[in-house]
This record gives sequence, C-alpha cells and structure tokens, in this order.
Amino acid sequence: MLTNILEYLEGSADRYPDKISYADDEKQLTFCQLKMIAEKTGTGIADVTGDFPGNLPVMIFMKKSPDTIAAFMGVLMSGNFYVPIDVEMPIQRVSLIIENLDPALIICDGDNLEKMEKASGGRVPVRQFECLSETPAEPERLKKIRELRIDTDPAYAIYTSGSTGVPKGVLVSHRSLIDYAEHFSEASGFSDTDTAGNQVPFHFDASLIDIYCTLRNGATMVIIPVQLFSTPARLLEYMDKWKVTVIRWVPSALGMVSTFKALKLCRPSSLKKIIFGAEAMPTKCFNYWKSYYPDAFFMQIYGPTEITGICTYYIVDRDFDDDQIIPIGNSIKNSSVFLLDEKDCLIRKEDANVIGEICVRGSGLANGYINMPEATERSFTQNPQNDRYPERIYRTGDLASYNERGELVFASRKDFQVKHMGHRIELPEIEAAASGMDGMQSAVCIFDEKKNRIIMAYVAEALDDICIIEYLKERLPRYMIPNVLKKMESMPLTSGGKTDRMKLKEMLTG
Repeated sequence: MLTNILEYLEGSADRYPDKISYADDEKQLTFCQLKMIAEKTGTGIADVTGDFPGNLPVMIFMKKSPDTIAAFMGVLMSGNFYVPIDVEMPIQRVSLIIENLDPALIICDGDNLEKMEKASGGRVPVRQFECLSETPAEPERLKKIRELRIDTDPAYAIYTSGSTGVPKGVLVSHRSLIDYAEHFSEASGFSDTDTAGNQVPFHFDASLIDIYCTLRNGATMVIIPVQLFSTPARLLEYMDKWKVTVIRWVPSALGMVSTFKALKLCRPSSLKKIIFGAEAMPTKCFNYWKSYYPDAFFMQIYGPTEITGICTYYIVDRDFDDDQIIPIGNSIKNSSVFLLDEKDCLIRKEDANVIGEICVRGSGLANGYINMPEATERSFTQNPQNDRYPERIYRTGDLASYNERGELVFASRKDFQVKHMGHRIELPEIEAAASGMDGMQSAVCIFDEKKNRIIMAYVAEALDDICIIEYLKERLPRYMIPNVLKKMESMPLTSGGKTDRMKLKEMLTG
C-alpha cells in the first residue's frame, strides 16, 4: 500500500531510468535525472526548513518547466508540502497569499527572484532553484525524514479565489493524491505508452492528471508552449511532432481549435485520448473533435479543487446533438457524489431532472483551507444524512440533476442561479441554448443585479443580436431571453484558460 507520492517517482525511476519524464523545448528530464535533482533539491530545502517536524509550506514561484516539477518533488523529499503560484500574478495578490500561507521557504527561478523578494518583503527566506538543485544529496538524511511521514500528511496546496477577496489555499494529502492517480489511471487507461500534451498551468489543479498520471505510469509529459494555443495550426503541428497520445485540456482550449477548423489542416495521428473538464464543454465543440477522431476515447470530468481534481467522470460513448448537455457521469472509485435539496434531503437517481447541490464524501476530500478555519467549517461539514458518527462532506456549491439514465448532469453554480421576472433561472441553460446556434463560438451570461437584467456576451463573427434573439425565442421561455446582448471579439480568460466571469461582469456592468 502506497503512503507517499514519491513512491511513484522512485518506481518509475527504477523501471524506466532513461525514459523522458517531463519535457519542453528547452529541457528534457529522464526519470532518473528527475529523481537525482529532487534528492539534491530536497536536501537543500531541508538545510533551510530543518529536518523535523516537517509538513511546512514551501512556495514555488517558477515559470512552467520540467524544473518546476523537480522542485515539487524536492519539496516532498524534504518532508514538506509545495504551493505553486502563478508567476504572472500581481505582486499585491502574491503578498496576500504569503501573508495567509506563512511559508517556511520560497523557491523561485532566476527570472522571478527580484519580483519574489519584493513580494515577500524580507519576511520569508527566498532561494533560487538553480542553487538548491546543486546541493549535494544526502539520501540517508532524506530517508530518515521520510520515515516520519504518513499518508494523511499534506502533499500540496493550491490557491483559489475567495468570496471575500482573500485567496484560499486548498490543502491536499498524499493519500488523496494517490487515490486520485490510481483511480483515474484505471478509469482512463492512462499507461506507460502515453505521451501527455500539457496545457493547464501547474498552479491549477487540472494539471494533476498530466503530472501524476505521468509519474505513476512511467509515461511522458510534454509542456506545450502557451503561445501556440492562439495559433491552432502550429499547436496541432507541435502535438504531431511529439506524438501526443492524450490531452487533458479545458474546453476553451479545445474550442480554439474547433473555432478555426484547424483539424482540417493538421490532424495529429497519435492522439487517442481526449479528456476535458473544469468548465462546461460546448457539445458543438465536442462533436467537431469527434468528427475527426471517431474512434478516440473521450471523457468529461468534474470536480472542484477541494476534492483533489475530480470526483466524477463520464466516458462519452454515445452521440449528442449540439444543443444537448454532456453528463458529468458518476462517482470515481472511493468517492461518493450525491445531491441534496434545499432542505438537505437526498435526491435519488430515480428523481430525474430534480436539481440539487453536488456534495462529495470520500478519500479525495482536501484537508481544508490553510489558516481559514471558518471557511473550512462552512464548506467541509457533517454529512446531514448521517447522525451516527462524524463524517465530513464537501458542499461544492454546484447544482446538478440526474437524467433518465441516472447520470449526473451539471446545471450551474449556485451563484449562477438567479431570480428574474419571478422565475428561478439557471444562466448556463441560456448559454447552452445559444451555443447550439450555427456560427456561435462562445456565449456567456451574467446577471446585472442593479438593473435586474440578463446580459449575454457572445463571440460570433457572422451573427447579430436580432438573429440570436429570434433563435433563442424558439428554444427558451420568454423570461429567459437575455435583456441585453453584447458582441465581443473574445472572452476574457483566467490564467487557467477558463472564462473569467468576474472580469466579464465588470466589463459589462461597471
């Protein structure tokens, strides 16, 4: 039984010492090299943080590269947990995270040393990875550090936005991460023959599939340059060059390819698995990819950061019309996903189309939020279906229902549910209807509370407001028709590639 994620690294280094583990255009690391660098870095980190008691936060402030993953592994070797931070993040927000996290050490690359020293204000030791990775390794010392670690110790923390404006650090254990890698590898068929094409930033939990399924299975992961996602033809050529077999991308990235019809110009022949999640997948975009890869393995996944990446998955094994919604499926092994209504009563699978909040229990649950006990208590609560013993569940704040097949279908966030003209409206339902229109590239709805109106922003070169309204009138009740339409050249995106709804709302209502 595994108790530490480093056992994946050691196992792959033994089985595939000379195989490329992680690569980009500048660097390639074999599994053996990755292990050696991690041992050196771990020794250097322990020189700063001390050998015991461990379990201290170490912030990683590095551009995405194979060295970044070596830094993650080095932190784990030192008996601590790593916290990746976006290097493009404004200094003020980085300072807020440092204040909340109180890290024992900050590791950065040379390009970001000055920015990090400014953000930390001298409160925290800052070390360059390039120096730490040259520390002479002390294997016996690292072995003694590891002997005191258990599987419920934290492995990493990822910061998400907070409703109060203060970022929240979600803390995840080795046990949760191991369960995630084990069960997802089984469900997806991820193996040592795969080459993953990484799109998602490392400070975003959607990257866990790429990083840890690669590590567990002795596969290879290539980091795709971010600029290629704005030039789809070059992106696909890059995938073809690296013989990428599996991608786990956010739908916005897949949508960029379908919008420009890029697969007509270049269809990477090695691609076998296409996995998507983190936001709703427009079915029209899925159907475009399916038309070029009719025999590929398609999987939609769902799960917030607080449950270690995913808690449900759906293998797309049947056809869907452009205006239908692809389910998020059923629970991944060792997790239980269920729906509760507003009175905390259980919604059963037979109760088709009844909407409730998605709640999760199981080993995937995060430990909670760092230094935020009240926020942890609000989200990680006692299971109201169990009054016999303590049992934590995570309330996701997401709404869903079961379809006639007993599959979960995502509806919206609770905060995407609005009351307009006396009716409760799920804004994603309007978006789904608009997305089925020929020529519609993207449609996002926000609610302007001050003026009590629904605003729909859209990207569609050949469409106008009048034809869109006429299209929606044929598919939605009148009270769901947007009051205002705003044509845009592109949607604002978060660093993780998702639509930045907060920024969009500021643009449209500010």
